[in-house]
Amino acid sequence: MSETEVTTAPSPLLLADGRPAAGAWSLDPALRHLNHGSFGAVPLVAQERQNELRSEMERSPVVWFPALPQRLAATRVDLAAFLRVAPDDLALVPNASAGASVVYASLSRRRGGEIVVTDHGYGAVTMGAERLARRWGGRVRTARVPLDADAQQAYEAVVAEVSEATDLVVVDQITSATARRMPVDLIGAELRRRDIPFLVDGAHAPGLIAAPLAGVTADFWVGNLHKWGCTPRGTATLVAGGPLREQLYPLIDSWGAPDPYPDRFDQQGTLDATSYLAAPTALDFIGRTWGWDTARRYMDDLADYGEQVIGAAFAELTRASGPVGVGMPVPGMRLVRLPAGLGATRVEADALRDRVAEELAVEAAFTSFDGIGYLRLSAHVYNTPADYEYFAEACVPVLGEWARAAREQHDTP
Repeated sequence: MSETEVTTAPSPLLLADGRPAAGAWSLDPALRHLNHGSFGAVPLVAQERQNELRSEMERSPVVWFPALPQRLAATRVDLAAFLRVAPDDLALVPNASAGASVVYASLSRRRGGEIVVTDHGYGAVTMGAERLARRWGGRVRTARVPLDADAQQAYEAVVAEVSEATDLVVVDQITSATARRMPVDLIGAELRRRDIPFLVDGAHAPGLIAAPLAGVTADFWVGNLHKWGCTPRGTATLVAGGPLREQLYPLIDSWGAPDPYPDRFDQQGTLDATSYLAAPTALDFIGRTWGWDTARRYMDDLADYGEQVIGAAFAELTRASGPVGVGMPVPGMRLVRLPAGLGATRVEADALRDRVAEELAVEAAFTSFDGIGYLRLSAHVYNTPADYEYFAEACVPVLGEWARAAREQHDTP
């Protein structure tokens, strides 16, 4: 460890009975879990609630499915309260990408068929935009936003790509690969002035931001509750306001098609909707146990600590120092630059993720942006300072060796 000053480690959160917070999850104790942001983690109480609901469904499916739309409508009220939006604006979808796909499938070309995205966009959502542009006979324009761009610079980079031919703009509220915010409030206000539809990918926002839609002018907003909200996987929301929302239909045609938005999304044949129904249990668990404000502060303090501890370890190893310059930092998420030779592309970053899990018994996220590899930290309440100290002491030296070997292999003729 270098002599770089490190923020004091936050005290780990505990359950009411004094046990570590991790005791409320079924996470494998043989692994260090440092990548909550990718797939989340479901507390036991929500898993048990979902199992109860599944048992109820299997005991009498003919009773279950006809009554399901009414139960889902009631659940939407609870989820809307958590996001601080109107229940009639919120539809249930399996994930943020599915919500984006609903928008892509429902919109019509009005101008030149062009779609604006950013180079920080989530790959699956960007690929969906590219498919839509091909169907429209248009093209995708990519706004290049520097990692260290502030709100005004990021806003200007996006708006510079908007033209009379633009039919849709898609921007992440919190970027997945680069762990930064985008000024969706500024962008949305300008697009509303120009009457251009705006889709905000808020996949990481629920739970990290108390009121993610406050001050945001968007025709469509999608967000995952199964990430920071810790709900069962397959729980996300599509929030839509204004006249365009009446064009939105589920990707599966069902008997709810004649119903208005968002009711038509509550009837999807025989799909297992227990994840939606169990979602309030997970949200309430964190709210009652610690309170969401306390949980968010802890996650942010812990991510800050992890960034400094692991960053110092890499700095000592590589003789390079300095934090990653993220223009609009995100609470609970941080980037640490990897040594040259590691994770420079998405494929390499994914391979590194798998190797670290298999050989070092750590679940971690590795990303790439502009040819540089990063370790993306994403903390939650079950994490402790010891998780990051372990990574700095046990994993950073190994990653340094892997990086050296990769550079040597690259330089070998």
